[in-house]
Amino acid sequence: MLAAAALGLISTAAPGAAAPLYPEPDPDPFYSAPADIAELAPGEVIAVRAMPPLPAFPETAVTVVRFRSTGSEGAPIAATTTVLTPRGHRPDGPLLSYQHIINGLGAECAVSRVLYTADPELTVREAPALNIALARGWSVALPDHLGPNFAYGAARLGGTITLDGIRAVRQVGELGLAGAPVTMAGYSGGGMATAWAAALAPRYAPELAIAGAAIGGVPMNLVAMMEQLGFAAHPVFGLALAAGLGLEREYPERFPLSEQLNERGLAVRAVMANSCTNGIIAAAAGRGVMDFARTTSMIGNPEARAVVEENSLELYDGVPSTPIYEWHSPIDGLIPVDAIVRTNQRWCAAGAAVQAELTPVPDHLTAAVLGVPGAFAWLEGRFRGDPAPSNC
Repeated sequence: MLAAAALGLISTAAPGAAAPLYPEPDPDPFYSAPADIAELAPGEVIAVRAMPPLPAFPETAVTVVRFRSTGSEGAPIAATTTVLTPRGHRPDGPLLSYQHIINGLGAECAVSRVLYTADPELTVREAPALNIALARGWSVALPDHLGPNFAYGAARLGGTITLDGIRAVRQVGELGLAGAPVTMAGYSGGGMATAWAAALAPRYAPELAIAGAAIGGVPMNLVAMMEQLGFAAHPVFGLALAAGLGLEREYPERFPLSEQLNERGLAVRAVMANSCTNGIIAAAAGRGVMDFARTTSMIGNPEARAVVEENSLELYDGVPSTPIYEWHSPIDGLIPVDAIVRTNQRWCAAGAAVQAELTPVPDHLTAAVLGVPGAFAWLEGRFRGDPAPSNC
């Protein structure tokens, strides 16, 4: 994703009248936050719902778990993860937390929703990989890692929700996961949530013994992405703008993006407010910062820039204590590859076990598909308890 390019819209100009635009509330009361959420511990279960079976995942039970997590600025929030339990799962058998790519700003973009719509984003693109895991007897948790405000671009948030989702599903007795070995995986935006979870775990969830994390195509530095995009028009500029709108939702005081949008920008924002991938891309395809901004400054608002830095994993001083499998294309038009290399090197220097692999294709999306077999073979080794390889 092109998170943080919209920082170019932030300036020190006089504020406008536009406040952050949040998604429409989910009409299902299951997704609301309880009044006593502040009294719950991170990862504590709020509600559990058994769901109908899905044709895309044969002989698999589906359970949605609602739990307490933590927002980017420390407030308690309610979050959701969907657990797929194959018929062959044994009590305390393996659990894979799989962070799906969620390019969206509305409730209908949540994995727990997409699974039950005609939208092929998850069922077509991700089902083959997930069925490999299910066929091995692994349970799979699919967190809605953008949070209740669908804060696309708020990368760090995805890490805390992922960790709290693991905490939560291990508490649900009927899932048989209380003593399960756990791994994590994800690509692109899902890889970013996974990588943040791995890096945050030693401080945020030190009690979780995570056996390994497989991450692919991760946007490690959102500031670098901003600088790479600049003011140029781009076919998927909508993702950059959506990331800025998501960050504003999560940091309304520190990242006042909407104040800097012109009339055209506000109109596109309204179209995007509850859209998923295709709608977001179509709304601003081939556009750039100059099409939607009243004023522009990359450095005019240091507080807004700090928000982007706080969501850039390369700049976070924490280091994963779990082994890492990392893969990416050597030529990626969407994300800065140098930031991945530098992050791997820093983690290695700090003593982390990192197995970094290049997928020899010249684009972001093909690398996602071709990297899955190696990633899943590596995850299998972590579940077996094999020593983790490292090419640091």
